[in-house]
Amino acid sequence: MEVKERIRPVKALKYALLGILACAIVGGGCFFLGRSAANQKENTQLSAVVLESRLSEINELASVSYSYTNMAQFESSNDFYGMKLPFTTKRFILTYDGEIKAGVDLKKAAVSVEGTAVTVDLPNAEILSHEIDEDSVEVFDEKTSIFNPFTVEDFSSFQSDQKKAVEQKAVNKGLLTEAQTKAEDSVRMLLSAALPEDYTLTVKS
Repeated sequence: MEVKERIRPVKALKYALLGILACAIVGGGCFFLGRSAANQKENTQLSAVVLESRLSEINELASVSYSYTNMAQFESSNDFYGMKLPFTTKRFILTYDGEIKAGVDLKKAAVSVEGTAVTVDLPNAEILSHEIDEDSVEVFDEKTSIFNPFTVEDFSSFQSDQKKAVEQKAVNKGLLTEAQTKAEDSVRMLLSAALPEDYTLTVKS
């Protein structure tokens, strides 16, 4: 009986030590797996941020320029119940040069990284700027009236209307389509050179 009483505490201690060791192994495994997953997530987020930053650097290079020369006429008269009043007509014809820039705002592009698959979602191309060269403006056939003189609003309204008309003409000619294609090609060229060989790249619009 005395022998049995000595053996039981030894076995109990042995099982306790094995239990502690098993818990330590499981806990350590969970800890390292958690850290590994966290690091992988952090690296994925960092990679996406880095790629988005690189895209914003070529924002200007990915745009398309449309240069033009335009001739337009402005005419206005005072009306009285739908009838033009005499001696109130003012008009001018002018020519000017302008430039429209269209492209995709790559700062708004969304980059996602899943393992070795990189996906870039591009927004639609839009007109980024439209500038008129003030030095190129020439006025012809100008006529004014003391009863209806030119105002600043006349020129600003005329310029705004002309810009809209020229932009629509450029869009009809495929300016935004060309800008979208150039942006996609530029993104593919930049990221394909930056990514490792085993990565795949998908560019979506």
